[in-house]
Amino acid sequence: MEMVGKIACFVILCMVVVAPHAEALTCGQVTSGVAPCLPYLTGRGPLGGCCGGIKGLLAAAKTPADRKTACTCLKSAASSIKGIDAGKAAGLPRACGVNIPYKISPSTDCSKVQ
Repeated sequence: MEMVGKIACFVILCMVVVAPHAEALTCGQVTSGVAPCLPYLTGRGPLGGCCGGIKGLLAAAKTPADRKTACTCLKSAASSIKGIDAGKAAGLPRACGVNIPYKISPSTDCSKVQ
């Protein structure tokens, strides 16, 4: 749990530095949005505040380029964080009541995301 807190703090710090200079969605924003999901995705906690982050990401990813960025960043984060349950990750949109235009999966081809 301590590691999740450190990751969340780092991501928020990155967002504060990058946000005023960026128009497009960034990996920092994506990572920050899904940070509350880490306890759930690793089997260490409930869904909790995860859905707010997922809904925020969906609202922020307004263009095809933003959606591709979000997809690529999610795949990168999933591969760098050990212990993520791929089934829970794929089920996040349904659990949160949102429709994401691609499957959250390591096998998703983000270049085809519209």
